[in-house]
Amino acid sequence: MEVSARELDPGREQQDELWAAVGAHVLGNVSSLGEKPAYATEGVADPTAFAIGESPAGISDALATIKVVENEGINQASGGHFAFIPGGGLFPAALGDLLADVGNRYAGVHFAAPAAAQMERSLVRWMSGLVGYPESAGGDLTSGASIANLEGIVTARDATGVRSADVPRTVVYLTSQTHHCIEKALRICGLAECVVRRVKLDERRRMRPDSLDATVRADVAAGLHPWLVVATAGTTETGAVDPLAAIAEIADAHELWLQVDAAYGGFFILTDHGRRVLTGIERSRTVVMDPHKGLFLPFGSGALIVRDEQQLAAAHRYSASYLSDAREAGGVFSSSDLSLELSRPFRGLRLWLPLKLFGLAPFRAALDEKLLLARYFHSRLSEMPGWLVGPEPDLSVVTYRYLPDRGDADDFNRRLLRAILADGRAVISATEINGAYTIRFAILHYRSHLDHVDGLLEVLNREATRLQAA
Repeated sequence: MEVSARELDPGREQQDELWAAVGAHVLGNVSSLGEKPAYATEGVADPTAFAIGESPAGISDALATIKVVENEGINQASGGHFAFIPGGGLFPAALGDLLADVGNRYAGVHFAAPAAAQMERSLVRWMSGLVGYPESAGGDLTSGASIANLEGIVTARDATGVRSADVPRTVVYLTSQTHHCIEKALRICGLAECVVRRVKLDERRRMRPDSLDATVRADVAAGLHPWLVVATAGTTETGAVDPLAAIAEIADAHELWLQVDAAYGGFFILTDHGRRVLTGIERSRTVVMDPHKGLFLPFGSGALIVRDEQQLAAAHRYSASYLSDAREAGGVFSSSDLSLELSRPFRGLRLWLPLKLFGLAPFRAALDEKLLLARYFHSRLSEMPGWLVGPEPDLSVVTYRYLPDRGDADDFNRRLLRAILADGRAVISATEINGAYTIRFAILHYRSHLDHVDGLLEVLNREATRLQAA
C-alpha cells in the first residue's frame, strides 16, 4: 500500500521528465501563438479522452489531450481576441501560480503563512491607494468580480443594518447596463425582494445623475428606504463609465451606499485618461476590480476594496474552536476574516510576481495603447462607407454594425460575425442596443497591437463587401 501511495510523490528523475515535457509544451504553445487562429471551430474533443481510470498514463498522452483543449474555441492568449472583455494570461503570473501551488502555502490565515498573508495584504493596500481610499481601507483577493460584488453587497447590508423585515421596502439603484452578477448577488445574500430601480441612461449609455436623484426622492416620498447604488466603471456592453463624481454627490446627499463595479475599467486609473474618467471613484464605499482584465492576469483574479476594513470584517469574520490557536497568534485580520472563503489558493503570488518583474511602467503603457487603439478603430471604421459606429469610447470598447443596402440589418450583421469567426484571425462578439443587433470591439489583451486592429478592419470590410454583393 505504501509503495503505491508513494507514486504520488515522484522522485527527482520523474520530476525532471515531467518538467521537461511540460516546459517544452508551454514554450512551444507560447511561441506559436502568432500562427494560431484567434477562434477555432474544428476538432471538438472526444469526451472519452478525459476519462479517468485505475492505470496511469504517460505525460505525452496527457499533453496530447491538453493540446486539443488548447486549440478549441476562443484562443484567450491571442492578440486577435476582441470579444467580451478579454482576459490576459501573463507568463510570469502562471509561474507565480506554479510557485504558489508547489509550495502550497495557505494564505487564508495569517498564522499559517505570515509572509504569504502579508504579500496579499500589501497588494490590497496598493490597490486601495490607487482608488484613493484612506488608511482604514481593506479588501479581499477573489476569484473575480462576481464574488467581489457579492462580498461588497454583504458588507453594505450588514454595515447599514438591513434586516429581513426591511428588505421589501429597501431600494437598490442600477441601470440596464449593470452587470447581471449584481442581481445574482442580491438573490444569493437574501435581498431578492428588494425594490430594484433601473435608472435612466444618457445618450452614451451611462447612468443619468438627474434620473437617479429624482428616483431616490420619489422613493423617499413613498416611504421606501433608498439603500444601495451600483455605478459601473466600464460596462461590459459598451465600455461606458458612469459619472462617478455626480453619483457620489447624490449618494452622499441621500446616505446611499455607493459601490463601483470597476471590474473592467478600474486599472485604467494607472493612466492619465483613466484618472480623469474615473474621478469620483475615491468617494465610493466599495470598489470591485479585476486584475485578470486590466492587469492582464489569468482568469480567476479579482479584488474587492472597502473603504473601512472593519466593516468588511464585521460582515465576514467567523471563528471556531479549531481555529483558536491561529486567532491568538495572529493579531491582524486574515484573508479568511475578510472573505466568503476559508479554503482558498494563494492568489497573491500570481499578481505580485508580474508586478515585481515588470514594474508598473509596461502595464501603464499597455493600457494607454489600448485606449489609443480603441479610438483608432473608432475613427477608421467611421470613415468606411456602410458602417454605423457608436459613440467614441470612454475606455476600450467600440460598438458598430453594418447597414446593408437591402435586407434585414440584424440578420446581415449576424452573418457578418459568423464570417469573422470562420476566418479565425480575430474573435468578436455582439450584443443588442435598443433592440438592434450590434457588434462589439473590445481591446484589452496585452498582445493586441496595431497590426491586429488593422487586420480586423481589413477582414470586416472585406466580409461586409462580400456579403453585400451576395
